[in-house]
Order: sequence, then structure tokens, then C-alpha cells
Amino acid sequence: MSSASSLGALPVPLLENDPSVTWPDCSKTTVPGVWEPDILGEGYTYTTLPLGEDYEGELCATLVHYQPPSRRPAHVRETRRSPLPDVLHRLFSPVRAGAPHPGGRESMRSRGSVGFVLALHGWSDYFYNTELAKYWTDHGYSFYALDFRRYGRSLRAHHLNPGFTSDLGEYDADLEAALAMIRSLEAPDTPGVCVAHSTGGLVASLWVNRFPKAFNALILNSPWLEMQGSYMVRYAAQGVVEPLAWLRPRAKLHLPESDGYWRSLSALAHGSWDLHPLWRPPCSFPVTAGWIAAVLAGHREVAHGLDIKIPVLVLTSKSTRLGTTYDEAMLHHDSVLEVRVVRERSLGLGAEVTNAVIDGSMHDVFSSLPRPRALAYAAIDRWGIGYLPGRRGRRRADRR
Repeated sequence: MSSASSLGALPVPLLENDPSVTWPDCSKTTVPGVWEPDILGEGYTYTTLPLGEDYEGELCATLVHYQPPSRRPAHVRETRRSPLPDVLHRLFSPVRAGAPHPGGRESMRSRGSVGFVLALHGWSDYFYNTELAKYWTDHGYSFYALDFRRYGRSLRAHHLNPGFTSDLGEYDADLEAALAMIRSLEAPDTPGVCVAHSTGGLVASLWVNRFPKAFNALILNSPWLEMQGSYMVRYAAQGVVEPLAWLRPRAKLHLPESDGYWRSLSALAHGSWDLHPLWRPPCSFPVTAGWIAAVLAGHREVAHGLDIKIPVLVLTSKSTRLGTTYDEAMLHHDSVLEVRVVRERSLGLGAEVTNAVIDGSMHDVFSSLPRPRALAYAAIDRWGIGYLPGRRGRRRADRR
């Protein structure tokens, strides 16, 4: 594993059994609909979703799929062919990649899933949580995860500003491409659930508010719905950032850096997860004026009130512990957002919003220690009986 300065990575220690030493800096670009083996190992594949080009070059999103090996028919090849590539080629003129491989599409549909799940990551992040994928497939769902443009598997060496956007609406194209690919692989009437974390939770909330038929349910994992403190902090930040974002959207803001949250996640420190050192760097990606202005605009829209038509579950830690240096308490509290503010703002998302407080969880409740992770999944189990496709009425059936 080499360090790519264009991706803004910082050196991190390597352990003898650290799997990241074999991971590439950048994922190989595929023909859309051709699925390549993923760094997460057996059962995980990914395909590139081309989004054309910008001033830096190739722009894409990446869809990850998990299919438990025990459920994969012996005749299905590792790569699978969807009919969607021809459509995407016409729409986005993607870069050339290797030849597509046929086969496998009908076998994916024959699994008879009760629904599909699409997971969205947060800021300076990507999909890595294999336990989350297993939870959903164990409950009969097809599991997918999306790495947005300029994040994770969608990062390329020519991207000088990882995670950059000046408009959260830019991710509409990423989500549309992901859902089109999923719909081409699942049965046409398969219900969908979106599970979104942090900034991804903000993007997902705005998306389902505009497109109420995209999913059947929304699960938000510590969504970033407001600035730390209150709306007053947001007003103050807007006055400083927005003029700069208008003139120089890619200008980097000189903010305090901290690796405390990374230390609570990474197996190289105090956490449990093998993290890619470029895709989930210790001190996050550099913050640009355009990006923070886009987030503030999203917060302002949420503050005015959304009208999400589908049921929403919001999972947050019980309490917050902010700090510029790591301490052990970060393993048991949200060290990124003020959870009280998140819960208050979540009540304006729609008519059916449920808040579940997960005692002892971190910012990413599904990456926390084992006990709070179990509490989070149990909360989904209870909520899902009433709201999730394929889970309604299960408790009644279990009692017979």
C-alpha cells in the first residue's frame, strides 16, 4: 500500500496481519454491470457506475453487492452481467474497461429476497461494515452499498479534493444510477430500504423527500441534520463560508485536525475494523468551502421541515463526547455530532419518525462495540415488525 498525496492520506502504522497492505490505492474501473471481486473478500463484488467526467477526469460512483457464498449457485460466475451497461454508456459515455461477462442475472432474481437494502456512508468514509451486510442478508434482504463519487472505491488518483461537492443534489445522479442497477438485478416490485450514516443520512433525507417512491423505509444512523450547537452556529458559519464558497469553492479551510474518531474505529488503534488508509484516513479529508456550504444548505432545508412520506428510524448514541484528542470515552459516546440536536431536528423529517437511543454507541452505531451494536440491531428488529417489508407481523407468527 502506497501513500497517494493527491488523496490527502496521512501515514498510518501497519500491523503484520493488516489486510490493507494488499489493497490497491484505487479500485479498478469496470464496465457497469460487470462485477469484480471486492477487497472485503468472499461474497463481495462491486461494479462501477459511470457519471461522465469533470475538470479532473473520470467521475463515477461504485455499487457494492454482498451475496452470502452459501446462497450462490455453483454455476454462477464471480462476474455478472446486467442489461444496464448499454443505457449507462449512452447516458454518461464512460471510460473504457475490460469486456463484460455474461450470465448470472436470472440467478440473482431467483433468490426470492423480501426486499433490498442500499447503504450510504458518511463524510470521509466508504462501505466496510461486513456485519451490517450479514445482518440484512440473514433477514432475507439483498444487500447493496454505494460509495459516492470521490469517495472510497470511487476515488481516483486524479481526484485532488476527495469527497468534494458544492451541491448535495449532485448525488442525485449517483443514487439514480445505483437504483437503476439494483432494479435491473432484482424483481421489478422488490421493496427497498435505505440505511444511511451521518452526511449520507442528510443526503438520503433530502433525496427521499424529493423522491418519495424511491424506497419503502429509511433508517438513519446518526444523521448529520444540523451543525453542532444549534442553528445559531449554522447562521454564523454561513456568513463566513458562503462568500468564500461562491468565489473559491475548492479552497481548503484550515480547521483543527483530530484522529480521535478514527482511533475509536480502526483495528490499528482501539477499534475493531480494518480500514483503508486512503478511503478512511485518520484525520478525514480536507474540508473545502464548497463542501461545507453545501452541507449548510442541506441543514437549512431540513430546518425548514421536510415531508418524508415513508417511515423513518433514527438511531443515535445516548450522549456526546467531543474532543480534539482521543480518550477512551469516545468508544462509548458520539464524538462527532451532538446527539440531542440530531434528535430534535429529526422530528421535522416527516410524519412517522421513530428515535432509538443506543446506550454506549459511537457516532456510527453499527461500528460501535459489540453490545451497542446488538442494541442497534435489536431496535431495527422491533421497529421493523411494524414498518419493514417482509418483517411485518413476524412477532405474531413467532408466538404461534
